[in-house]
Amino acid sequence: MRWGDMDAYGHINNVQIVRMLEEARISAFGPPRGAGLPGIEPKVSLFNDVEEGTMALVVEHRIRYVRTLEYRNVPAVVQLWIGAVKGASFDIHYLVQDPVTREDCVKATTHLAFVDEGTGRVLRLTPEQKERLAPFVA
Repeated sequence: MRWGDMDAYGHINNVQIVRMLEEARISAFGPPRGAGLPGIEPKVSLFNDVEEGTMALVVEHRIRYVRTLEYRNVPAVVQLWIGAVKGASFDIHYLVQDPVTREDCVKATTHLAFVDEGTGRVLRLTPEQKERLAPFVA
């Protein structure tokens, strides 16, 4: 959490929550191919291991604000796991908790798909991609 992430009500703004989810997703699964420079390897190499010309796109976000996430000068706790894995898409679930009280603040899901950059068509998940996701399915 950053000081500037607060809104006029003194809690973390909903737009910043979506950014936190994105940062957690990229930290866990790697940056999309061609984005940024090499750094620490992600826990699960997924987005940075796709074929050239493949994009990982957000299809949908669902966010439920359980309680306000107040600013603290320590990082929020974000847990991630994989939900439904389908033929051409999968869900990432998040639980954002207050870093001090560990109270649940945000429950969210991002539905993702891989898309061919040239045609815009959705691509089926490869057996290797499904295998990488399998240990994190809950």
